[in-house]
Amino acid sequence: MNYFLNQIPERTEKPRQVGLTMVMDKGLSTREAEDFLSVCGNYIDVIKLGWGTSYVTPNLKEKLKLYKKAGIPTYLGGTLFEAFIVRGMFDEYVKVLEKYELDYAEVSDGSIELDHDLKCDFISKLAKKVTVLSEVGSKDVDKIIPPYKWIKLMQEELEAGAWKVIGEAREAGNVGLFRSTGEVRSGLVEEILTKIPFENIIWEAPQKAQQVWFIKLLGSNVNLGNIAPNEVVPLETIRIGLRGDTFSHFLNQS
Repeated sequence: MNYFLNQIPERTEKPRQVGLTMVMDKGLSTREAEDFLSVCGNYIDVIKLGWGTSYVTPNLKEKLKLYKKAGIPTYLGGTLFEAFIVRGMFDEYVKVLEKYELDYAEVSDGSIELDHDLKCDFISKLAKKVTVLSEVGSKDVDKIIPPYKWIKLMQEELEAGAWKVIGEAREAGNVGLFRSTGEVRSGLVEEILTKIPFENIIWEAPQKAQQVWFIKLLGSNVNLGNIAPNEVVPLETIRIGLRGDTFSHFLNQS
């Protein structure tokens, strides 16, 4: 830090297993990625190339090299995984991971109907090669998954070999864990936490109010995802009580 303040909550240090910030890159140029890393690199734990953007992004190899040089794992969006699966191209997907020397992968079924045993089988197969993040929840705003099923799916995917499970919210933060207004389904989250340790979950929380809610509930070192590049530093200030939303939350805490 640039100077000293007392009563600042302690943040875990990289490489972290908890307190993760997962950033969504929706098509940054290599120049933008360089500038982004120069400011935010210390606060980013993993970068997702959103949905299928890696398919159309120019200079993909160069950008991936930048992230790897910065020591930040990068993976391709879960929607891209689903695009391969729905076409019966799992082996080709694995070849893409190998071609771009990716050490992380996301397994999701938010846009397709996928038998859960088969999804867990994909997780298990990929976990032998890379670190797997699996996403639970639907991108369909009308598909409401009851809490007991969220818990069951998360438990089975962790058992299949997922490093972390991701709570679905999309890049807008208006499905899955959240209502269409962006409001957190608080009862759902609290019920999930009765069975799944918070350190095993990355909560997609692209909106500031959502980030604040999770930090107040679970502390500075909650895992948060789908953070926009220009929101990484603001999020870090929320985590440590240096933005109005959490200014008083961490004061005088023993």
